[in-house]
Formats: sequence, structure tokens, C-alpha cells
Amino acid sequence: MPRNRQLPLAVPICGSVFAALLLGYIWMDPASGDSDPPVPLGLPPLEAHQRPVKSQVELGRKLFFDRRLAFNNTNSCAMCHIESQGLTSNQSATAIGMEGRSLNRNAPALYNVAYEKFLFHDGRETDLAQQAWAPLLSPLEMANPSIGSVVDRVKGFDDYKGQFEAAFDGHGPSMQTIGDALASYQRTLLAGNSRFDQWYFGKKADALTNQEQRGFDVFVGRGHCATCHTVGDKYATFTDGQFYVTGIGYHNAIGAGSKVAKVQLAPGEFVDMKHEDMVTFSAPRMNDIGRFAVTLDSKDRWAYKTPGLRNVELTFPYMHDGSLSTLEDVVDFYDKGGLEHDGDRVLEPLGLTSEEKEDLVAFLKSLTTPEDKAKHTPY
Repeated sequence: MPRNRQLPLAVPICGSVFAALLLGYIWMDPASGDSDPPVPLGLPPLEAHQRPVKSQVELGRKLFFDRRLAFNNTNSCAMCHIESQGLTSNQSATAIGMEGRSLNRNAPALYNVAYEKFLFHDGRETDLAQQAWAPLLSPLEMANPSIGSVVDRVKGFDDYKGQFEAAFDGHGPSMQTIGDALASYQRTLLAGNSRFDQWYFGKKADALTNQEQRGFDVFVGRGHCATCHTVGDKYATFTDGQFYVTGIGYHNAIGAGSKVAKVQLAPGEFVDMKHEDMVTFSAPRMNDIGRFAVTLDSKDRWAYKTPGLRNVELTFPYMHDGSLSTLEDVVDFYDKGGLEHDGDRVLEPLGLTSEEKEDLVAFLKSLTTPEDKAKHTPY
């Protein structure tokens, strides 16, 4: 665990079952007076401003999948956050943007994004409706020249006529309503009611195997995983929402990562190449300094946000740069104490046994929502 921060371990073995479960879209119908819409077992209730409205959800979903929102009509939000690939992209370590350009970071999975205080790997945005505009305007992603150009494009699409007005009390397409619609849809992407939730919160004793239960003991014990991937007594988002240095960012910018890169030839197939051999056909490596770019605080240099672990079995590859391909790789990485950062390791080696590591991986796979597992496309 990080040496420079001690966090409370919140994992009491008790809990309660939500009265109602909903495993698909959820929304609040203003006419119904429903003030407490249900969420999947294991997740906290949504606050009033987070509760989706059906018409806004449907409009947001349409926008999310609409490739016409890109400047050249080729990219959509859903092309990096693929529903059948864990709402991320399994084929490449980092996301693919405009005209096939490789981006700096792995596409973060969108499960339970409704609960996140900080968005993006560096936490540079705090409002889900505003966050949508970053990829829309990024020259590497959807490459629109301005907010107004996106709004005007949407206003010009015949199939959107009247839909914004119906969803937003007479208000047409604008920076606010486009962002709100996309945010409303994303807040329905909830992952809970896993076998872990049935065991831990639902008190179903046989929901987890003996190996998975041993893995949970490692998770909250010798593995120190729950220090950052928190588990509460009533629900578990599996993240503290904070930012940490693991050594990967430093390694890429200054250490061995500046000399050798893994180049993906096909899903799961990589080859190591020296950067000096790539300069004739590849753009220069960009120095990703993590949270420091937001705070300008030296302790945040190469620090990245703790991701949630819901459906983690499906959301490979892992880490902010997609550098770890499997859960086994992730467990080995933390077991060894991460990578050196500025000449020192910021993570304590764990010294787990082979059996403990296998048990931990088995537990992590128990966090998968069955419905999401069924529709996932493996690579």
C-alpha cells in the first residue's frame, strides 16, 4: 500500500438488502412521485440530481451511439466504451481516436460512473454532464472545432426534432441539454447484484465458493486491496475516489518505459520495440504526468484515480495506460510492490503465496454482474 497515506479499512461483515433490485435501465418518472428509485444490490441510493428521467435516458443513449457527433461522422462515445466489452475497449491498451490515432490512456469503464466525484483518470472534471464535452472537442477524439458547432449539428438532424424539447421542458439542443442527456444515460450503467453482493449484503451463504471467500479475506487482509477499493457495511463502490502513485507513470516517462514500448499487433499479441526504432513512423511519446496536470502539486505527479472494481473481470486491459493485460498481471504487480518511482518504491511488496493470488483473482471475478457477463465479448 502507499507509504505516504494511511486509510481506514472499512469492511465490517454486516449489511442490508435493498428492497428492490433493477438490473437494467432505471429512471424516475416525475409524474409518479417516486422519490427512491431502486438500484442493484450492493450500490448506494442515487441522490435526487442523479436519478435518470426516461425521456432523457433514451435521448442520451441515442447521442451516445451517434457517430455523427464526431467532426468527420466516424466516432461515437460507444466506440471507445463498448457495451459488449465491459464499457471499455478490450482490443487495445489505449483508446483509438480520430482517424485511428492512439490516445494516451486506456478508455475507463463507465460502470457506476453516476457515483464518481472525479472523472477521467486524472480527475480533471467533476460534473458528468460537462465531462462529455472533453472528448467531443478533443482534436484526438471527436475533433469538433467548438461547442456551438456540435449544438448546430444536432439542431440540424431531422431525427432529433422535438426530442430535446420533450425531454427538457421545452428546451432545445444546447451545451447543457446535450451534456445532461448523455449524463442521464450514463447514470443508468449500474453494475451490482453480483454473487459477491448476494453473499455479503444478501447473506446468501453459498453464493461464493470457498476459494472466493478466501480471496475476500486476502482482499481485506494481507492484500490491503480494500484500503483503496473500499467496502462498506451497506454498499460497496470498490473505490475511495482518491489518487495514487504506483510507479507506472514514472516508468513510462523517465524509466524503462521511455526506451521500450509494447506494440500490439493483434488482440493479446504484443511485441517489444525500442523507441529509437519507432521514431520514423510513430508520433513522439507524450509525457503523461497524471493528477499533477490538474493540481500542480508535486505529490500528484504521475498519480491516477483509484478505479472501481465492479465487472473488473470484463474491463481489461488494466491501469491508466492499459499496460497490464490480465487480473493475474495486476495481482502480481501489486504483490511485487509496483514499480520504482524516482528511485524508490511507493508500494509495499505483499509477499502473497501462489494460492493467495489465485484466491484473490477468483474473488475479483465474483464482482461481475451476471447480465453483463452474458453479453460480454471476450478477446
